[in-house]
Amino acid sequence: MAKKVMAIIGTRPEATKMCPVIHELNMHPEWFETRVVATGQHREQLDQALSHFRIRPDADLNLMKENQTLSYITSTAIAELDTIISDERPDFILVHGDTQTAVCGGLVAFFHRIPIGHVEAGLRSYNKYSPWPEEINRKIADVVSDFLFAPTPGCKDNLIREGFDENCIYITGQTAVDAAAMTVQADYIFKEERLNDIVNRKGKRLIAVTAHRKENYGPPMERMFRAIRRIADEHPDVSVVYPVHRSPVVRAAAHEMLGGHERIHLLDPIDYPDMIHLLQRSYLVLSDSGGLQEETTVLHKPLVLMRDTTERPEAVAANAVFLAGTDESMIHGTAARLLADEGFYNAMANAKNPFGDGHASKRIVQIVAHHFGFVSELPQPFQLEM
Repeated sequence: MAKKVMAIIGTRPEATKMCPVIHELNMHPEWFETRVVATGQHREQLDQALSHFRIRPDADLNLMKENQTLSYITSTAIAELDTIISDERPDFILVHGDTQTAVCGGLVAFFHRIPIGHVEAGLRSYNKYSPWPEEINRKIADVVSDFLFAPTPGCKDNLIREGFDENCIYITGQTAVDAAAMTVQADYIFKEERLNDIVNRKGKRLIAVTAHRKENYGPPMERMFRAIRRIADEHPDVSVVYPVHRSPVVRAAAHEMLGGHERIHLLDPIDYPDMIHLLQRSYLVLSDSGGLQEETTVLHKPLVLMRDTTERPEAVAANAVFLAGTDESMIHGTAARLLADEGFYNAMANAKNPFGDGHASKRIVQIVAHHFGFVSELPQPFQLEM
């Protein structure tokens, strides 16, 4: 008899990384009845990601509202998810990553004593306020989960040091690699019309930028933006593309400090396929993002990481990511060196990918199938390239 597996998602990063798992679950209707619940913690960007992967939620809480707080999302999501889980009574629940949705889904599953699988378990910065609130969210999700799907051996080591049962930890690889492989096209045409013109300009090297982290609001973000403008001013062959986050704080700072420059293009947020292909066409990337550390590494694009900590040290150790902090001189100097020093650039661009082989989703589904007795063997764990 098929088991009911519920996947709970709320943001674009969750959707892009969980949709390959949902697709894999749907390939085995003899084993699983798959239910997808969206909290709507993010709205437009979540919908775009779901549309790209052709996933339609079975339930949508539609929680997002203007100026929403963490307390609002958490309290409302817990109450609404409790009702849905009480009605549906799934046999297994999957949550992803470090969002309020992941925390709430994990807690409510725990309240109902339903087995929980945490996709992307074990990432740590060991700074409770960076990334904030994600560092603590991920720890909570790990604590309540029964199956810890760690993307890398380092994530497994983190969990073991914290006292988790090794028998509950599975090294699967990162589902972001699966998502990128499902998305990249050779002759892609951007949905954002301006990008088709910008990325095809001859003689221009493209720098993709993202910046949105709450802990970077204020002076850190101002230092980041000053560095970006200096790079554009000093390198006439460079074009900068920055899809600006919806946050009013971010948008105000970005337009004040980066607006009005003929080679700095401030766009509205773009959908996941456009973002992946923007990264693919870029010469280098400047970002304070979490997930982009994986995507740029997979696409072999050097990333200057504009934050003080990272929960993905594998990318730094592999020399695919340079942790620059939010110091203007460090960001500017590293980006300038990448633009001028071919050896430095190639060393980062040719770094080995420590995150996955494109089969993480298959491993996760096979582990769940093994739990229910549908298959006799567990998959081989993902191993880093040597």
